[in-house]
Amino acid sequence: MNSTVEVCFVCLGNICRSPLAQGVFEALIKKENLQNQILVSSAGTSHWHVGNPPDSRMQQTARSHNVLLTSRGRQFQASDFKQMDLVLAMDHSNLNILQQMRPEAELQDKLFLFRSFDPDNNGDLDVPDPYYGGDQGFENVYQMVERTCPKVLDHLKTQLANKT
Repeated sequence: MNSTVEVCFVCLGNICRSPLAQGVFEALIKKENLQNQILVSSAGTSHWHVGNPPDSRMQQTARSHNVLLTSRGRQFQASDFKQMDLVLAMDHSNLNILQQMRPEAELQDKLFLFRSFDPDNNGDLDVPDPYYGGDQGFENVYQMVERTCPKVLDHLKTQLANKT
């Protein structure tokens, strides 16, 4: 396969949920030897934490599951839609912000809620922001991300197959 697909996980500040999704997803594609075909990034809809590493509590949660978070906070830009094949918002609030900045022609089948891929979402499509909560909130987010990423990977494998 010579083709690549690009996915970006997006939350508010890009220090908790989206860096975790990026780290878990990178570990998953590395395990399947797909890191040359699937490019992964994360971003925030706000500019508050640009350049910062992920929240230390999220880093600790990730490390406890043997996942390393190496991203730095960045703000999602409307121009990012052009290069991305899939943009996954972590909650409805960020989805609404992304929908407002999207170039209409660029978003056909590109922008989704992350948990729309979660087999256990039970109609709740938001990944809660653990920032102001306790340690259990970070673990709960990890569990959601860990079970959802394989379904996202299945979706991207289909996109890769269609590009060849």
